[in-house]
Amino acid sequence: ERRMAAEGWIWLWGWGRRCPGRPGLPGPGPGPMTPLLLLLLLGPVAADITDGNSEHLKREHSLIKPYQGVGSSSMPLWDFQGSTILTSQYVRLTPDERSKGGSIWNHQPCFLKDWEMHVHFKVHGAGKKNLHGDGIALWYTRDRLVSGPVFGSKDNFHGLAIFLDTYPNDEATERVFPYISVMVNNGSLSYDHSKDGRWTELAGCTADFRNRDHDTFLAVRYSRGRLTVMTDLEDKNEWKNCIDITGVRLPTGYYFGASAGTGDLSDNHDIISMKLFQLMVEHTPEEENIDWTKIEPSVNFLKSPKDNVDDPTGNFRSGPLTGWRVFLLLLCALLGIIVCAVVGAVVFQKRQERNKRFY
Repeated sequence: ERRMAAEGWIWLWGWGRRCPGRPGLPGPGPGPMTPLLLLLLLGPVAADITDGNSEHLKREHSLIKPYQGVGSSSMPLWDFQGSTILTSQYVRLTPDERSKGGSIWNHQPCFLKDWEMHVHFKVHGAGKKNLHGDGIALWYTRDRLVSGPVFGSKDNFHGLAIFLDTYPNDEATERVFPYISVMVNNGSLSYDHSKDGRWTELAGCTADFRNRDHDTFLAVRYSRGRLTVMTDLEDKNEWKNCIDITGVRLPTGYYFGASAGTGDLSDNHDIISMKLFQLMVEHTPEEENIDWTKIEPSVNFLKSPKDNVDDPTGNFRSGPLTGWRVFLLLLCALLGIIVCAVVGAVVFQKRQERNKRFY
């Protein structure tokens, strides 16, 4: 009989080394002395560190080999549709063929307020430089098993999406692909494929995960309104920070899933495992009294979404300082210098005239 030990993880400043949990412990992760040592070493930063012993693998929300409870079993934990095929080693969402779309979705809604999802995936194919596509999407959404144009799943969704995009549809983009981005939607926003989701992206990073000869991992953590995405792509057994956003509001009772799509270009999009861990986090009595199932997905932003251009309503949004923006900044700086010089000259002349009156 095969035993599967849960994996524990330590996060330092939002990144760190992945540490396999030892079999036999009540929960994955390091021993009880580890948090104490980290507390002594890191001081005030220790609040951001998760105690490995308090992370619990939730098997009802996890997809783990040998993939029992997937599909048409008597008690399904996961359902799949479209081009998705199940093997003993991976779940292939799409083959390396054109115009395919597939997805796999957890059968049970998740009612955890704080959680962490670790995804072992692989994107590979015969296509060379920019001749592959389109990518994988990871979901935590209200609706499931609804095919659509957004990496094989529906548009105008409610919830959270993490896009692992391999092809730049926008020829004028300055991003380097493959590219990982995050989107939170209350059903009112549409994902614009022609701009690679630029208008609705909250944050993102470049991540070279395609056609790697070693395992590739991604971790998504949501706790107390903070959303963190990290990658382990270099075969160094270490997490690298990709996205860190605060002010994110997500309800409970949504579903986890993964989907992928191909168009004129294609790739194999494989999910090897999806492991969900419960984070043991204390909440205030006020937070506990909230009906978390009624929360509307949203983000409290101090700044507008990353890399957006000027808002048609007139609000200037943060974006890359290139082209005409650099010109405008230089022009404003030059005008500012000229104005300061003129004002300074006038003030100096006034003082000179005033001094002459006293002689």
